[in-house]
Amino acid sequence: MRRRHLLGSLLLAPVLTACFASTGGDSADRGSDGARLRVALAFPPTENLSPYGADATLLSRLGVTEGLTALDANGAAAPALAESWRREDDRSWLFTLREATFQDGSQVTPAAVAAALTHAGDAKPAPAALSGVTLAAKAAGDAVRITTKAADPVLPLRLSSPNLAVFAAKAYTGGTVDPVGTATGPFELTELTGSTAAALDRFDDYWGGRAQASGIDARFVADGTARANALRTGQVDIAEAIPVSQAATLDAAGIEETATTRTTSLQLNTESGPFKDPGLRAAAREAIDVPALVKGVFEGYADPGAGIYGPAVAWAEGKRLRPTGRAAAARPNGTAVTLATYDNRPELPEVAQVLQQQLQKAGFKVNLVVREYARLESDALAGKFDAFVVARNSLVDTGDPVGVLAGDYTCDGGYNLARLCDEKVDKAVTEADQVADTARRQDAAMRAEAAILGTDAVVPLAHQGIIVGVGTDVRGVLLDPYERTLVGTGTRR
Repeated sequence: MRRRHLLGSLLLAPVLTACFASTGGDSADRGSDGARLRVALAFPPTENLSPYGADATLLSRLGVTEGLTALDANGAAAPALAESWRREDDRSWLFTLREATFQDGSQVTPAAVAAALTHAGDAKPAPAALSGVTLAAKAAGDAVRITTKAADPVLPLRLSSPNLAVFAAKAYTGGTVDPVGTATGPFELTELTGSTAAALDRFDDYWGGRAQASGIDARFVADGTARANALRTGQVDIAEAIPVSQAATLDAAGIEETATTRTTSLQLNTESGPFKDPGLRAAAREAIDVPALVKGVFEGYADPGAGIYGPAVAWAEGKRLRPTGRAAAARPNGTAVTLATYDNRPELPEVAQVLQQQLQKAGFKVNLVVREYARLESDALAGKFDAFVVARNSLVDTGDPVGVLAGDYTCDGGYNLARLCDEKVDKAVTEADQVADTARRQDAAMRAEAAILGTDAVVPLAHQGIIVGVGTDVRGVLLDPYERTLVGTGTRR
């Protein structure tokens, strides 16, 4: 795979003219105070920018939100709103806060943080970062004491999740969480225009220092070619998720790439429909030529799928175990299945088309459905498709390798696209979640991965890199393998 930037290198130096016009006045008038950044994002908000679902990463990528901790380049918990922390006993942790201010002018106090975490814990459905976890937070002097119902050895990692961002008290007064002007990051959300645009201004009292850009004009553009064209014609400064097919059309100086912990996989519905039969799931797996798919679709910007965790999770390869307990493949005999994916990530429809051909060659009849993600997610989570192609960052929710397994493949998982509910899998994930030592936890995670792969509920296809289009005068874009950050205090033009 072509990678001009290693995993740890996080800090790097149709025409849509009307769509990308600035929302806040003439940029030349603001030049002396740092020009505004024009950013094209691939995924529109689906939940009015609620921090408890998929929209949470939109807020963190735009520099709006923060949690008590963050992830460093090695995937360890690092200070954010909490300066330090210590474990008091198996179930209790004490997080000491730094001096910080909410964007509404109120202070980040232990009581405010405890209230924010309580709201997250009470949210329905539960945020992915709290899958299987019950916590209680209380102010304790200049710190917050967080107690979990069961021992949680990775709580500092869990609290780095964008789902657990901290907001001021007034964010919670309307029955939903209102992120406008209530977060703590270097940029303050001032306006959300449906699912098409957002305006942000610099938050001058940010504890981490004043951002160099005066604000951000963000647009949500699902079409990858349109994002690339907008960058090429100078309508945007930063365009995320540039399609592989478009990368070659951009100046080499205008793209940045890094390995990510994102895996594209085929999720097979184990609860209903044809793939409830493990033999047909095995037949689908055997029908897929993964190396040919990766070579034909990703053009060198991905590695063949080896498991749920890919090469960017450096420790995984040496610990990977062979799946056991797989069923023998059955004959498809013309079995009809519906395969779905979304076009926000432009490679996915092409992946789905290749899978359609390979499965049909093996004897399946395949109906292909492609929509924008916002119009597809609820149906996918409800199990309305037989198979679903998804690109999923395995460490985005918690930074913990066990977290994605609990959220995606257990009976109570909140993002269980495969609708998997398997006693052996749940036991393996539960056992992994009880291990505190890092190396032993990784070993346990790989045993759980092997149990999941043994069900053929998921077929790993590709481990992707990320391609971001960057204007030639832009500096300081954050390329994050966990895909939580994009714009920070040093991002400027």
